[in-house]
Amino acid sequence: MTVAAMWEARAADGRAAELATWVRESALPGLRGAAGLVRTELFSAPGERVLLITWWDGEPTAVADPPAALLGRPVHRWSFTSEHVE
Repeated sequence: MTVAAMWEARAADGRAAELATWVRESALPGLRGAAGLVRTELFSAPGERVLLITWWDGEPTAVADPPAALLGRPVHRWSFTSEHVE
């Protein structure tokens, strides 16, 4: 079973670059070597949003919350089970 775990945060005004840096330097190293981790992708989007998608064989490991000062609202998390791949 492949699970895609989505972690999305809206940065505090003007802090999206810092939030993305936090993900690269703090969150991602904490996931490296985790059992079942297949792939990670980090995205940015308008509106000061940062999105991390991780793919897992089995249950995902949770991504930590960043420092509150970097956030414009609480982190959102979703997990999806793969149904079809071409």
